[in-house]
Amino acid sequence: MIHLDDVTLTFPDGDGRVTAVDHVTLTARPGTVTGVTGPSGSGKSSLLAVAATLIRPDSGRVVIDGVDATRLSATETTALRRGSIGIVFQQSNLIPSLTAQEQLAVMNELGGRGARRARRAAAERADALLDAVGLGGHRDRRPHQLSGGQRQRVNIARALMNDPSVLLVDEPTSALDQERGAGIIELIVRLTEEQNTSTVLVTHDLVHLPRMHAVVRLVDGALVDGALVEGEVLGPGRA
Repeated sequence: MIHLDDVTLTFPDGDGRVTAVDHVTLTARPGTVTGVTGPSGSGKSSLLAVAATLIRPDSGRVVIDGVDATRLSATETTALRRGSIGIVFQQSNLIPSLTAQEQLAVMNELGGRGARRARRAAAERADALLDAVGLGGHRDRRPHQLSGGQRQRVNIARALMNDPSVLLVDEPTSALDQERGAGIIELIVRLTEEQNTSTVLVTHDLVHLPRMHAVVRLVDGALVDGALVEGEVLGPGRA
């Protein structure tokens, strides 16, 4: 489980500071997808970066599997991230020279001494995940041989390679048409339930929100109550 407890994050802005995340408390439970939406500049991507332990907040706690990441050293934080967090970035960022299976095998090598599998076991895990995302017949293809939706599926499988308890997903449908985007959302929801991960998914597209187990709305860095409005349907990359 991941729990953000009264998290605040600020950045320098001229002579002062701007608040990107403003006293946010949020819990994502195992087996559920929590959608995060809001207008452009509302702090969604900053919130995800804090949850991913990529940025340390000014105040508050980020608790992952019972461990307060804000109290860890940089080395300990990296080990926690590699062992417990899977991240699906907006762009797939696949390595051009590697096959789909090899993209996942690389994650095994980065998993840390205690998390690594033997190479045969890692290959079996990679094959099982590629089957799970519908790409079992494409394991030997390289990124240029895959469609945009297929590359995003490899991206999702790669994030799950080391059995993370937390899955953080940033705008996974921004580069896809509506039909392929809906397929990616369905895939993430299904894998979240099957793998029992705690998933937080940032999206600008309100059409996908009914598939989430929970939805929160961020405005000016703070969680707010109230209905979503049409003006909050944003273009790609506007989180």
